[in-house]
Amino acid sequence: MSHDHEDEHEHGHQHDHHRHDLDALGASVVTVSSTRSLDDDPAGDAIAAAFERAGHEVVHRELVDDDFDGVQGAVKQLVGRQDTDVVVTTGGTGVTPDDVTVEAVGPLFDKGLPGFGELFRDLSYDEIGTKVVGTRAVAGVSDGVPVFCLPGSENAATLGTEEIIVEEAGHLAGLARRDDEEE
Repeated sequence: MSHDHEDEHEHGHQHDHHRHDLDALGASVVTVSSTRSLDDDPAGDAIAAAFERAGHEVVHRELVDDDFDGVQGAVKQLVGRQDTDVVVTTGGTGVTPDDVTVEAVGPLFDKGLPGFGELFRDLSYDEIGTKVVGTRAVAGVSDGVPVFCLPGSENAATLGTEEIIVEEAGHLAGLARRDDEEE
């Protein structure tokens, strides 16, 4: 790590790309479903468990119907909460007429994170093969908060959260909110 140390002092600026990382995240989890309840939410449970195992706190969980305004309103409210550093939704990313999560959350993104969907589908291919063409998992940054939209299956929620989101959320959340804190 000595090269980082040298870079730090080169021009009086720090160049350590990870110095803004958030070690302990507050995560909000939204399950999008018209048929489930929070008592019967294996995908939401898997997301929450993955964050907790990684040492983060789940600060809020809710369930909303497959409804454009409901999904958009829930995510918009959560990115505005002081205790929320990352939002993860599960459900509503497929191709049925009531799968509206991507359409509802997309307009909230100030910046898209296309690599998330690409990597998620790449990893999912090993499990579900060419069926990945039907999954529209997306991510972006909304008001300084990374938002990840995962499919509603427990396997997809586990894969996306354990393999990608908990690995990168602290780094992304730290970078995304950096401007606010340095002004």
